[in-house]
Amino acid sequence: MTQVETIKKQYKILERNVLILIAIPLSLFGFAYLYTNSGNLDWDLPEIPKAFSSFLLGLTTAILVLQYVNFHNTMKKIRFSLNDLEQKIQSYSKATISRFWQLFFVGLICTAGLLVFDNAGFTIAYAVTLLFISIGKPTPQRIIRLLRLKEREKETILEINR
Repeated sequence: MTQVETIKKQYKILERNVLILIAIPLSLFGFAYLYTNSGNLDWDLPEIPKAFSSFLLGLTTAILVLQYVNFHNTMKKIRFSLNDLEQKIQSYSKATISRFWQLFFVGLICTAGLLVFDNAGFTIAYAVTLLFISIGKPTPQRIIRLLRLKEREKETILEINR
């Protein structure tokens, strides 16, 4: 297998896994949002102290900040490594999957928080999560920009979408 084919295969697997990690919490949050706004369903959900709502909102904020910082620190390490392109893409894939798992859990926390507390803060937190999802979804152009690839490596990455 050529380098382009290997990288293309890695990229397609990464793209599929990221889409799964996006779709599950998105559909669950959509259900929770519709449930809380419909007003005609009542599930007798447990009564949990309101302080826990603040804790969950703080936790989501902390995870969102940490995932951003950790991802970009990892990108710096990959950029300055002496690895070949395949190894850089493999490291990028691991960092991206880690980032999207964190966003996945934030989505689940927002869903649970909205269902239990009916707090609009969880809707805002999920909107911010969607922002991170949209700016973090892997594309060849993002890979090139994040890893600051030049000439030949840049062309190789652009080939994965052809």
